[in-house]
Amino acid sequence: MSDSSWSSDINPSNTTPGTQNARNPRWRRNQIAVVSATFVGFTGFTLVMPFLSRYIQELGVTDTGEVALWTGITLGITPGIAALCAPLWGRVADRLGNKLLVQRSLFSCVVVMALMAKATQPWHLFALRAAQGLLAGYGSLTLTMAARSAPPEQMASAIGAVQTAQRFGPAIGPVIGGVLASAVGLRNSFLVSSLVYVVAFTMLTVMYKERSDDPVRPRATEERVSFTNVLAFENFLLLMLLIFALQVVDRSFGPVLLLHVTQLGYTEGRAAVLVGALFSALALSAVVGHQLAAVLLRRTTARAVIVAALLAAAASLVLFAVVESAVLLLVAIAMFGVSAGTSLTTSFTAAGSVVPRHAHGVGFGFLTGAAMIGSAISPALSGLLAAHSINAVFLSGAAVLALLVLLVRRLMVERDLPVESAPAVDEA
Repeated sequence: MSDSSWSSDINPSNTTPGTQNARNPRWRRNQIAVVSATFVGFTGFTLVMPFLSRYIQELGVTDTGEVALWTGITLGITPGIAALCAPLWGRVADRLGNKLLVQRSLFSCVVVMALMAKATQPWHLFALRAAQGLLAGYGSLTLTMAARSAPPEQMASAIGAVQTAQRFGPAIGPVIGGVLASAVGLRNSFLVSSLVYVVAFTMLTVMYKERSDDPVRPRATEERVSFTNVLAFENFLLLMLLIFALQVVDRSFGPVLLLHVTQLGYTEGRAAVLVGALFSALALSAVVGHQLAAVLLRRTTARAVIVAALLAAAASLVLFAVVESAVLLLVAIAMFGVSAGTSLTTSFTAAGSVVPRHAHGVGFGFLTGAAMIGSAISPALSGLLAAHSINAVFLSGAAVLALLVLLVRRLMVERDLPVESAPAVDEA
């Protein structure tokens, strides 16, 4: 396959503005629908999940190690199953359209959250989250919906708007969830979360108008890229490993953060509010890191950006493990969010730059799969470590990041990159 064959792209100039807008005159309304539903849905999820460890304690589990383990496997099962099912649902979406698949996913969240409010045993939560994994993954589908409904010249801004919604929902959800848990209790908070998903489902159903030609078929003239070809691209396997490891470390906070804050001596009410603030700081700082990566890549190489960001993230984890002040905890987790966000976005961009544009679906499929698998196993690993020492979770994360620095410095080939937006990772 020649190098020139990699550069074949769709040329927007081949389509006039009138033709583009005729393609879907409702595209702005569709964009608003997708962005709004994404924001509401991601907010609903983070109203309750940061406080899952306390809910498990309310179900009668008293041992800290058991609480951490149940929390870890319950949080991890959904992205694990979703990662395995993603190719199947992607094929179904191509044939039937994305709207139906997103409606199915949102409706499943309505049912699962309502049933979690009725749980009486930890395994009930685990089973419900496993069932949700079979139907979850609407985050990536909403990106496709936004891209397909927008005219070609507006596609980047449409995808960027959805990515912003995916970040800001988890930023405010834990704060609202912490106040809600203190006011009405965790069990009722799950019911509120279910109602939030009803709002997202309704918004998408009423506002989004799918075109009859939204289900797509591969073009007969497009040259296919095999899985082996993608994995052989420069730096690709290393960047896949980096994205996987970053997700493992990033998602390790989920099962143990509330336990860590409680262990530091904060009262129940203050701990819930502080944990909400910490999760929100982590999400907001990741948004800053996403933007910072693009700025830094204009000035230096991806290798240099990744190394610096990984070192800063490792240092912030060590700081988080040793401080007790609420202010310093917020500073440390914000430092980690900026650094991890910068490194993750740079890794996606670097990997995307070596994959031909018409093969981005295959390439980003590998990258997103690595991220989802990291998200799936991270809570369980975190829970196992926390059963011995909660601080071991943060210190082992710092050690992993330090090891990644050595690998990147030794193995990554330096090159100048075009700055492109990285795809969002599913928070579910």
